[in-house]
Amino acid sequence: MILSVCPNPSVDTYAWIDTFKAGGVNRIERVEEFPGGKGVHVALALAELGNTSSLIGAWAGGAGNWIKDQCAQKNVAALGIELEGNNRKCYTFRSGKSEINNSELLEPGPEFTSQKWHFFKEFFQDAIGNTRIICMAGSWPENAPVDAYAQLIEAANKQNVPVILDCTGIQLKEALKKGFFGLHLNQEEAKNLCGSEDIQDVMKFLSGKVEMVALTRGKDGLVLAYQNRVLSANVKIDKVVSTVGSGDCLTAGLAHVISRNLSIEETAAYGVACGAANCLFEDLGQLRINDVKSLLQRVDIKEIIHEA
Repeated sequence: MILSVCPNPSVDTYAWIDTFKAGGVNRIERVEEFPGGKGVHVALALAELGNTSSLIGAWAGGAGNWIKDQCAQKNVAALGIELEGNNRKCYTFRSGKSEINNSELLEPGPEFTSQKWHFFKEFFQDAIGNTRIICMAGSWPENAPVDAYAQLIEAANKQNVPVILDCTGIQLKEALKKGFFGLHLNQEEAKNLCGSEDIQDVMKFLSGKVEMVALTRGKDGLVLAYQNRVLSANVKIDKVVSTVGSGDCLTAGLAHVISRNLSIEETAAYGVACGAANCLFEDLGQLRINDVKSLLQRVDIKEIIHEA
């Protein structure tokens, strides 16, 4: 089993709007909703790739029930705790105007309490036993501990279960103090973390903290540092429907291959193919296995000389 953690699930919503007038009335023409949150995207992609995929989240209200039901329909077991209120909505605006199209608007979501955090951590610890790899991704609800991911990583480390993490800010800084298997970050996040988006600088900064670094570069693909090698991987696609969730699907591709102990070349290829497959699919944050298989045939991989 591959376990995904999504502390702050959402209802991801396409909202069609012709234009936006600041200070005026703006009417959404129609909406389309999908189960969301970074960890939810990872879990759904893992299931589509053929894995036994389980998901731990913090669920709230009717929105939470809807997300769990959508996950169940896609062969993802959605587990976890219940919070007061409702899970958040995350809007992606679709418009004929380029300055509006693909803009995002994110709600904050429900709040944690110290008791709810205790329950969440206990639930996570109980779920680790049958897990080959854990993917943790996304933000936390309000009032969660600033070292929430670090505490979960510490529990996983005690049972020797590798963790791939995708988060930012104080949660990432605290997690790095514990050390874990793999980190996925984009160029902007790398620059915020260590002052550089160059893979050599990122590797030096993360030396002794993580074993694998996956640095995504948008249309320029992925740079993967793993097993004392550095590879670049990319695949060209003709049309991008949406990039929302592309990094999450890439994380799922990495976990899919690593759980099978395959080569670094296959790891990089699956990662970039899954990220690109998401861009081809209208459903937000999701992919189709047939797109992945097709893209795998066209992935371009190059070795990058690693400065020791």
